[in-house]
Amino acid sequence: MAETSSNPGNGRVAFGPFTLSPGERLLARGGVPVDIGGRSLDLLTALVEQPGKVLSKRDLLQRVWPDVVVEDGSLRFHMAALRKILGDGVDGARYVNTQVGVGYAFVATVTHVGDEPAAVPAVIARPAGPPTIGKLPTRMRRVLGRDEDLRFLVDRLDAHPLFTIVGAAGVGKTTLAVEIGHRMLPDFGGRVHFVDLGALEDPALVPSAIANALGIPVQADDAATVVLGHLRHERLLLVIDNCEHLIDAVSGNVERICEAAPDVRILATSREPLRILGEHVHWLGSLGYPENVSGLELEALTAFPAVQLFLERAVAANSSLETDLPAVRQIAEICRRLDGMALPIELTAVRVAMHGMDATLQLLGERFSLGWTGRRTAVARQQTLQATLDWSYDLLPEVERRTLERLSVFLGAFSLEAALEVVADEGIDPASVAAALDELTAKSLVAIDRGRGPNAYRLLEMTRAYAREKLQANDPVAARAAAHRHAAYYLALLEDVLAPDGSLSNGTVRIVGQIGNIRSALATAFEPDGDPALAVRLAAISTPVFFNMSLLGECRGWCARGIAALDEETLGTAWEYELQAALGLALMFTRGNSDAVEASLRRALDIAVSQGDARKQLRLLGRLHIFHERIGDYQTAHDWARMALDVAEALGDPEAIAVASSLSGISFHLSGDQEQARDHLERAVRLARPSERWRTLHYGFDHRNRSIIALARTFWLLGHADRARRLAADAVHEASGLDHPTTYCIALIWALPVYIATGDLTKAAETLEAFEAVAQVNAFAPYMAAVGGLRGNQALQHGNWREALGWIEESLARLRAARYDLLTTSFSTSLTRALMLAGRSGEALELIDATIARCAANGEHIYTPNLLRIKAGIVIAREPDQVPLVEALLDESLELSRQQGARAWELRAALDIARLRAGQGRSADAAALLREVLAGFTEGFDTVDLREADQLLKALGGTVAGSRLDVPSSFATR
Repeated sequence: MAETSSNPGNGRVAFGPFTLSPGERLLARGGVPVDIGGRSLDLLTALVEQPGKVLSKRDLLQRVWPDVVVEDGSLRFHMAALRKILGDGVDGARYVNTQVGVGYAFVATVTHVGDEPAAVPAVIARPAGPPTIGKLPTRMRRVLGRDEDLRFLVDRLDAHPLFTIVGAAGVGKTTLAVEIGHRMLPDFGGRVHFVDLGALEDPALVPSAIANALGIPVQADDAATVVLGHLRHERLLLVIDNCEHLIDAVSGNVERICEAAPDVRILATSREPLRILGEHVHWLGSLGYPENVSGLELEALTAFPAVQLFLERAVAANSSLETDLPAVRQIAEICRRLDGMALPIELTAVRVAMHGMDATLQLLGERFSLGWTGRRTAVARQQTLQATLDWSYDLLPEVERRTLERLSVFLGAFSLEAALEVVADEGIDPASVAAALDELTAKSLVAIDRGRGPNAYRLLEMTRAYAREKLQANDPVAARAAAHRHAAYYLALLEDVLAPDGSLSNGTVRIVGQIGNIRSALATAFEPDGDPALAVRLAAISTPVFFNMSLLGECRGWCARGIAALDEETLGTAWEYELQAALGLALMFTRGNSDAVEASLRRALDIAVSQGDARKQLRLLGRLHIFHERIGDYQTAHDWARMALDVAEALGDPEAIAVASSLSGISFHLSGDQEQARDHLERAVRLARPSERWRTLHYGFDHRNRSIIALARTFWLLGHADRARRLAADAVHEASGLDHPTTYCIALIWALPVYIATGDLTKAAETLEAFEAVAQVNAFAPYMAAVGGLRGNQALQHGNWREALGWIEESLARLRAARYDLLTTSFSTSLTRALMLAGRSGEALELIDATIARCAANGEHIYTPNLLRIKAGIVIAREPDQVPLVEALLDESLELSRQQGARAWELRAALDIARLRAGQGRSADAAALLREVLAGFTEGFDTVDLREADQLLKALGGTVAGSRLDVPSSFATR
């Protein structure tokens, strides 16, 4: 960083033989204009404005290309052009220095044209030792993440009599003030004076401390008058550090100086504003840190100032520290946990350097440590977080102390309303709490972010840990009472924001960011000395929140605890209904389709029936339908669908009819009646309201989206491949925007067969990758088990039967263990084909027979035509003389396809029959059959099956009579 910053703005500056006029956008050499491009000129201007300072690549890209996304290569190209124009490196001239992996700095001497002849050197290295003028403390080697703050204050400080830097303990106020003081030395002719009030306890000595820093001898009793007398006609900068514990005395003295000495400028640091006339407050926030490290690479992570500070301090303390991507991701997570606060980051970095990442993370996870030590040379109040917070805590009046302690029961953001409800009791009235909260906010002990809506307040992690310790130590009874009021408040809040249908459609803004408080409230309610009735109600009413955040595993745990806590008063109530309904759904998608899932869903349905609540019944019928569909009990699923239609018709509501029609349409689709399926699914889509996330959460998945993707599969079977592909793409796109992983997984896994069947293997591969990612991130165990089978099917499409065998066999075993049988038929079909390619035809025949029998037994007739066709191929491959049996199987496949309206299956059967007839010398019959079947298709002519049929039809004219039929080629690819 440069010793001094030169900020030319629109004024002319000179360096070497060049003169730069940013306002005129002109670069001249020896008075002659230089031909330079606009981007190169912008780069030069940005660098010259801050000579000696390393500007990151990101800063330069944002400055020069503010509205365009460009690659680093563009920056390197224009930087190389700029260096060439300047003659950088020619005859020893140096203008731009590269900091590898960081950025660029302008290193030549820069002067304002018309300034004093003495130029200001711009250097990268910092001179050794403190400055001799102004008695400023030694500045830090680098001030990270404060470029905007520095620019803002340096530009404005001279125009205002007083600026106060206000921020929480440990945020870096002093570091910033010292750096500003050093930068402003030239502006004040070296007259920058530093007053450290940290060690001062007597308010009466504030004027003497200022006098001492100014070098003013005070021999009278009234030091303030002496100071004012000396300053009245002076021009200087006074930096007053650590004002908070002497705030009244500092405010009075500073106000007098501002009135009496108009050319004096004061920069103060405090944990609260001075609140005097003419004060400008600069609120200093934490260093930037990544909110979420997932997906960020090393360069992106190390661009955050908090991470840079941590790395700098940790590597300085232990040069052998590993800083690879996994380690830096852990560091970024620590910085997030520390709220980007500079002092805690420095202390934790030293801890990591001494004791390692794992030990430090373990301690952070178990208990936020307030006792870790930092630099020995730091002032005592900054050597540990404990000392830093003791300093602030000891300055608080009693009501503010008690308020701060009780606020520690909040885990995350909270509202003013919540603070009043939780903190106030018979000892502290609400008005006192509100006043105390205002003061604590002003003193930076409570952070506030007005942009968060009503939940604008929060305690930083280190402050919360400190206050919680104080609360437990000073008054355990009050601590327990505050925790119970906290739990009761969040129960009341959730009751208030829930819509009549149990959704969060009307109140999400009030609970945004409240998951931490809801968890804390649940933990309190379920403790041994908690309130069981409150626990049951809170667990039940919080389920929409957990579903809203896709935290199904956590929801499952709280629901199970709530059901275990049911008593005579809560059994059979709406509370039990919500717990059982949520538990069944959460178990189904995270653990599999166990008996416990069915028991919970049936119990919830019984309660809804007993209460005569038709809408609750419809909600549960949808969940029971998908459960029995997933376990392969299609007849029972169809029964639930019929019951849902009865309930919906009784309600007479279009939305209810849409939900029930979706269930019945899917049942018809799986049972093999595609025309009926189409009618019901089109009605479902027509009557359903546009997909909205709150409605999706209410039902557990999006019925409209599920109808669309089921309709896509139905259209493919009906022979409308183009419509099928369009609908599949629409369903996947729409589901991705709902931010609901369950619905998204359903859309993806049902879209896959459409893409595979139509031959779009690239789209199928992309869909599978997306499905796997969502399943893993959300720990959907059944879907994760299905990934292997889908990968095996993908391998089979590319002819890799060896890989396919392993994937599919393992997946089938896992799916059966989870009772997830919805996919077992298609996976068994793929396994049959893999076995045939492996030369294991006996096993293939045994498997296909078992699969046909299972479909006949459970009502999954959708696949029967294709299974019969595949069996025909196995038979003729094993026993070529079994032509009559093969013909019978193919004829049955063809007839059943026509009964189902499944033109896709009909075409495949017709292809194999045509090959068989051609092999028998019956080319005319084969061609006639293909023409008949192809006449029913009006679209999808680019799909695999239709292209194959067209090729075969053309080839039939040259078929040699009597040629034999081998294994149908379609068998190896479909």
